Amino acid sequence: MPGLLPQQRNLAVFIDFENLALGFGGQSRRRSFDITRVLDRLLDKGKVISKIAYSDWSRFSRYKTQLHESGVELIEIPKRAMTGKNSADIRLVVDAMEMCHAKPHIDTFVIVSGDSDFSPLVSKLKENGKHVIGVGMKESTSTLLADNCDEFLYYEDLETEATTPAPTPKEGRSIPDEKKAAWQLLFDSIRALQREGHEVLHASLVKDTMRRKRPSFSETSYGYDSFSDMLEEVRDAGFLELKEDERSGTWVVTRLKTGRSRRRKRS
Repeated sequence: MPGLLPQQRNLAVFIDFENLALGFGGQSRRRSFDITRVLDRLLDKGKVISKIAYSDWSRFSRYKTQLHESGVELIEIPKRAMTGKNSADIRLVVDAMEMCHAKPHIDTFVIVSGDSDFSPLVSKLKENGKHVIGVGMKESTSTLLADNCDEFLYYEDLETEATTPAPTPKEGRSIPDEKKAAWQLLFDSIRALQREGHEVLHASLVKDTMRRKRPSFSETSYGYDSFSDMLEEVRDAGFLELKEDERSGTWVVTRLKTGRSRRRKRS
């Protein structure tokens, strides 16, 4: 049926924050970590059901606010001198396996860590029919872990994606100021669907992705009577190409104009 999300997943995210700190703390040019970049990228793949982070939060107190604002549950792991080196790892593994068996509707587990100690967990989750995505920093990620996951995302690559410029229409028209947020969300959602391998982008698929990424989105808030009206205005401004689906009569996005194809290399 057109417009459905056949590959939409229900995700549970488990964050080994201390391992992340090894990566972003060890790079002289990196001073912070933005969890929203990770979560926004995961929303490209499906609905995030659960988000849990493990650490001795007295060491990373400046990150607690952004994690709380992103709806991440923080699990306090006392100082390692009191509990042993692998206490956070053990708690994460126990919670992940418990969720694996107790909540069968969660089909995708995300392990945000580069620690090779999680490789047995990844294997066990896959044995139970779960899809496993890893996320980590390049400097602190074990090749063993990355290769064992079904997918692995590097935080540095997410930063690059976040700086992708807005499309440039052939006609050179600008985005109306009052609609910039909605149009940018549209562009980001189309790119996300393309990254995930969707070849046919029905209007309903695009809108569902936009609302998954930003649940408060409503085209009527930006003065449109329907989502089709929004797509048509963006098309008329030169940012999109659309075609009508023969069976449903609804719009299909066929191209997001980036302007790159018009640039010629100088000899």
